[in-house]
Amino acid sequence: QVQLVESGGGLVQAGGSLRLSCAASGGTVSRYVMGWFRQAPGKERDIAAAINWSTGSTYYADSVKGRFTISRDNAKNTVYLQMNSLKPEDTAVYYCAAGASGAFARYPITSPNRYSYWGQGTQVTVSS
Repeated sequence: QVQLVESGGGLVQAGGSLRLSCAASGGTVSRYVMGWFRQAPGKERDIAAAINWSTGSTYYADSVKGRFTISRDNAKNTVYLQMNSLKPEDTAVYYCAAGASGAFARYPITSPNRYSYWGQGTQVTVSS
C-alpha cells in the first residue's frame, strides 16, 4: 500500500512559480508511474505530467509543456512538479498519483483509471 503526501501549493501571481512535492511511502515506488493530475471546479481531473519512476521517461500535457517539469528524487522517494510561468487557468487542486508501469497497464498514462494510489491534493491558485 503506497501512501502519497503532497505539499507546496499556494497562492501566486500570474507569471510566478511554485514547486509541488509528493512524498511516497509504504511501497516500492520504482514499480510505478507517478502522475500529477489537476482538477478545477466543475471540471474533470486531467493529467498535467507523469514520470516512469524506473526509466525517468516523462509525459506532459500540451497545456503545460515548456512551463512545467516533473522529476523524482530516488533517495527521498519524492516526485516534484516545478511550475513556471503560471497562468490563472492553472488554478486547480493538484493531485499526486501512483499507477502501474509497463506495457501491461490496462489504461493509458493519461487516464486517472490507471492510478491506484492518490494523495489528498494541494490547492494552487494563480491570480491575474
